[in-house]
Amino acid sequence: MKKVLITGGTRGIGLECVKLFAENGYDTAVIYRSREEAAVKLNKEYGTACYKCNLSDREALERTVEEILRDFPDGFDVLVNNAGISLRKMICDTTNEDWDRMMAVSLTAPFVLTKSLSPFMIRRGQGRIINISSVWGEHGASCEVAYSAAKAGLIGLTKASAKELGPSGVLVNCVCPGVIDTEMNSELGADDRASLCDEIPLGRFGSAMEVAECVFFLAENSSSYITGQIISPNGGFCV
Repeated sequence: MKKVLITGGTRGIGLECVKLFAENGYDTAVIYRSREEAAVKLNKEYGTACYKCNLSDREALERTVEEILRDFPDGFDVLVNNAGISLRKMICDTTNEDWDRMMAVSLTAPFVLTKSLSPFMIRRGQGRIINISSVWGEHGASCEVAYSAAKAGLIGLTKASAKELGPSGVLVNCVCPGVIDTEMNSELGADDRASLCDEIPLGRFGSAMEVAECVFFLAENSSSYITGQIISPNGGFCV
């Protein structure tokens, strides 16, 4: 049975990824921050191994990795670095603490997990690492400088890791969703949603499952000659 570790797996895109992988026979593990009830439900429904960790705490993350590897001593076939946080502030209002937390969750945690888990993939001569960035990591967004910078860094981490790990059979790719109908975007008012939909050629927000299906594609044999790439399920937004 193949094994997958997904961060931020108790809501939104991460939750849909967990369900999709589990329903297709993967042994699933999740790192989550606070959603105990959702984690318990995943364990009951899919047998998911759930590990609570604040990814902005580097020492806590490294302890969690040690715990995970005690339970999964052979590592994972697939790593999905999905966890992220949003921050909508003008650059002059973004504090150093805001910046540090954003980088810790969205960029440092994927680096730590890639560094920790890729050696197991290298030894097997195969593996998949899939990073979830954003269209704002490609194009930048006003009032989301920290978020855009972290997601752009994740694209860079993807491309460099793909070159380094490719000779060992480990494929590294990046999914850059457009505007997706998740809790992260739930604070948008009706006017903002309508304005965004007007900018999307398909005329609607994407669904978390549509993104999860891209992630699953990159984990399967059908993507065996794809690495170092950006796939952007965005409905034509920002193209």
